[in-house]
This record gives sequence, structure tokens and C-alpha cells, in this order.
Amino acid sequence: MPKPRKGIAAAGNWIVDRIKMIDAWPQEERLANVLSEVRAGGGGAHNVITDLALMKAPFPLLGIGCVGADEEGRWLIHTARERGIDFSGMRVTPDQPTSFTDVMTVQSTGRRTFFHNRGANQLLEDADIDPGNMKILHLAYLLLLDKVDPVAAKILQRVRAEGVRTSVDLVSVEKARFADVVLPAVDHVDYLILNEIEAGECTGHRIRADGAVDRAALSASAKKLFRDNLVVVHMPEGALALSKDGELWVSSRLVDKIVSSVGAGDAFCAGVLYGLHEEWPLEKSLDLGHRAAAACLGHETTTGGLRPAAEL
Repeated sequence: MPKPRKGIAAAGNWIVDRIKMIDAWPQEERLANVLSEVRAGGGGAHNVITDLALMKAPFPLLGIGCVGADEEGRWLIHTARERGIDFSGMRVTPDQPTSFTDVMTVQSTGRRTFFHNRGANQLLEDADIDPGNMKILHLAYLLLLDKVDPVAAKILQRVRAEGVRTSVDLVSVEKARFADVVLPAVDHVDYLILNEIEAGECTGHRIRADGAVDRAALSASAKKLFRDNLVVVHMPEGALALSKDGELWVSSRLVDKIVSSVGAGDAFCAGVLYGLHEEWPLEKSLDLGHRAAAACLGHETTTGGLRPAAEL
């Protein structure tokens, strides 16, 4: 009899974020002051698996990715090891540096702008993605994985056929690639977790108009992406989930102050996956996602605000 599957594997982007807090976003050829700077891990796979570790998830965690044979790559792996994450799925390459992102965060608003070097993440490929006996494979960020994107549907189909539940998160890029990469992959996704912008780009619906969420357009987008699976569309106000049981809206948690919004979507995703792995009711899973996102908003890095789930 096969051993029951347990744990979550996160495959995809492993990035070093160089987070700079600035006083204002400058016009071209103008000066902005860097108020502080910190190094942190980033990227969809890194953030989700690290958030789960910091939430003290009671199941195995596996990181899958590709980093450079450099100090930044060694630092990412060392940090994962310290947090109890299995890093045996990490490939170290001398052919590219570890991917990095300069994150410019405006102090007064928490809004951030990214300058990204794709680095070693460009080399992650189909053969690297082996979730072993994990229960869930989370693939992130789709649309930012050069060798994975063209065969994402094939990878997800393969993994799903092995009995692993599949989860996907996206990154917001040019509209054309959503149709080329995401829509073919959706047929092989158990948990599709994306934000309002990405949902709109995938479906052609304008979900937010004049600052307000168009709930009819939001619902229509979720239905267009539904494949007898779970579709979750999140935004600052809350999250809409569409499953075989119908639609469910869960409002987000209020926060006193937003230090930075970087990583909040990944924290939400990690909280939802935590609950789904534990077979919680969907509403409870979404609420943990909101609590994780709220904690993330209070810290300047992608994962520094996370705490054990019972304390969120």
C-alpha cells in the first residue's frame, strides 16, 4: 500500500531581495533618498515555503529551485536549512548568478517597484521538479520561469498523474503571456491562487473600476478559470473562492499600518495552502491566508512578519 502523501513542495523562484526603503519615488534624473536597506529571501517558491516554516506548519516542507554557485545562493540554502526546510530539491549552478531583485519601497505608502535579474531561475526546468511524496506541489511564479513556462501544463499534468495536488501562483506581466502559458496550465491545477490583476488579465474582465471592485466581473473571472477545482482571487478587500460548492467571500483583516506590501500575496497563499493541506474548511483556510498577509504587511521583508499560525 502506498505511503500516504504529506507535506508541501514549493517549486519556482528563489531570489535574493535587496529591499531599499526610500523617501519618495523620483522622476527621471531626480534624486530619492535611501532610508534603509536589508537583504532578504524572495520569490514565489521561497516566500511560500518560508512562510509555512515560520507558521510552524506540522508537515514536511520541500524547496525546489535553482540558485547560483555564489554567496547569495549559499545564503538562501543556509537560511532554508535553519528553518527546517528540506533543500534537497535545490540545484546549484555555476552558469548563472543567484537571481536578485532590487525592491524600492516608498516609506509613506508601502508601494514597491521591482528591478529584477532573472539569473539562475532561468535554468530551472522540467527535470528539476520532483515533489517526491509531498501532498501538494506549489509552482510559483508562473510567467517568470523561462524554461518551465512553455511546458508548465505538461509538468502539472505529470505531477498530478502521480497523485500530487497542484497549486499555481502567478506574477503580473504582459497580457499576451497569460493566454499562452496560464490558460493551458489551468486544466491541470487543483488550487489556482491569483490576484485581481492576474485574474483580469487571464479572462479579459475589468475587475476594478474607479477604485472599486466590480463583484460581477470578479465572479465572472473566477467562473471562466474554474475547472472543477478551487479558484481563489485575492485583493486588499478580501478573497473570492470558487469551488464545486459554489462561491465564498472572506474579508481581509484590518491592519494598523502597512510597512510594505511586498510578499503579502505569497503569505496569503501560504496560509491558504496550510489549511488546504490540513483539510480545513475553506473559510478557515482563507482566513488564515488573510491573517498571514496582515502579518506580512507589518514588516519590510517578504517573510519577516510571519509567526506561528496560532499567534497570527
